Amino acid sequence: MAIRDKAGMVFDAWGLIGGLEVALDVDVLVGAYPDRDGPPGTPATVRAMLAAHRIRAGAVASLRAALFDVRSGNDATLALAAPDDLTAPGAAASGGGSSAAFVPVGVVDLRDPVGAGREMDRLAAAGVRAVRLFPDEQGVEAGFPSVRHVARRAARLDMTVLTGGDVRRFWQPFAGLEARVVFLDTHFYHLGDFLVAAADEPGFHTSTRLLNSPDALETVAAELGADRLLYGSRTPHYEPIVPLLRLATSGLKPDEVAAVAGGNARRLLG
Repeated sequence: MAIRDKAGMVFDAWGLIGGLEVALDVDVLVGAYPDRDGPPGTPATVRAMLAAHRIRAGAVASLRAALFDVRSGNDATLALAAPDDLTAPGAAASGGGSSAAFVPVGVVDLRDPVGAGREMDRLAAAGVRAVRLFPDEQGVEAGFPSVRHVARRAARLDMTVLTGGDVRRFWQPFAGLEARVVFLDTHFYHLGDFLVAAADEPGFHTSTRLLNSPDALETVAAELGADRLLYGSRTPHYEPIVPLLRLATSGLKPDEVAAVAGGNARRLLG
């Protein structure tokens, strides 16, 4: 893929990425947003898009579960990991296969905290290791009792939480619980707030998706350790090559890059 910068210069993104592959992307969605333009997000096209970017597996959550019906959306996600699930045909980019695997992530509705707790129990019994929160899409604020309720239930069930929302607010419901949390929307403008919150919370981690400043990944690695960083792309609703390129051109050591590119996610998601 060739990219043209603001000055009109063209550079080869894949040449800069080199041989980097991602073992597990922590931020993948299936489905579409009904109120925005964007891809349909079918499982087949999402698998193919991941593979085209040398991403071998994705931690996938359902927009249907987040926006319409939790149980049926989660059941559809669980079915995607079944052995007989059909994979997408088609050629991938150099170095990739034709499709990528899915690791199922459950979704709960923060507007229904009692139902959310029951759904988390059901998911945990089915072997799901992570639950994803959509506070912005569901109109829920960090201070709502439902968020703290779900945070406590996740800690009790030993489930990793993947959460959207502004990290400057959404760190608070998870504080003091020894919870494992991945903040999916940490922006490099807010990196300082994440660093000071995570310094006291060893279970706090961040996706790399929006950490695109020249030194953001390196700063997290220096302050907290590279084990707090997880590659996330939000495929298919974001361009996966951007965080991929940033990781490949970072100053992290090869073992740190490998950890960010999937090793840390495997540790948290099982």
